[in-house]
Amino acid sequence: MMQRALLLRSLHLAAFRPATASRTLNALTTPSQPPSTRAASHSTAHLLSPSSQSITYSNNKSAADQIIEEITELYATAQDEFEIAMEETEKMSVYAEEDRKAAREELERVQEAYRKVVEGEDGGVAEEVRRRVGQRIRELEQGVRGMEEMAQNQD
Repeated sequence: MMQRALLLRSLHLAAFRPATASRTLNALTTPSQPPSTRAASHSTAHLLSPSSQSITYSNNKSAADQIIEEITELYATAQDEFEIAMEETEKMSVYAEEDRKAAREELERVQEAYRKVVEGEDGGVAEEVRRRVGQRIRELEQGVRGMEEMAQNQD
């Protein structure tokens, strides 16, 4: 019964959110892993190496462009999780709490990657990253805080 409900929910999500279809399929195929490891398909380790911040990549992207692209991917995953969690929270569904947890975890991944770059040694890259993605991350942080407040008020 539980797997049927999970399958129906994942099909619903896949139909309305094509970007989450692969994450949902992954969640169905690996139920023994906690949600944070199922949803996390990105690692921030490569963002933080000193060499990734000081070289120009062979595909003509600057270090800042490459880092921003990687942070943007993490942001997109966090945004998807936030949207799912917000929808479930508004409906007060049984999935809402777990979805909010997944959204918080993805937000923390984005914040960590952003913070390590902004606090890094390369001031030029840090400023470029701050200028190009900082506002979106702050907006997502505010959205997650608002969602948490909404959930507390529902109880």
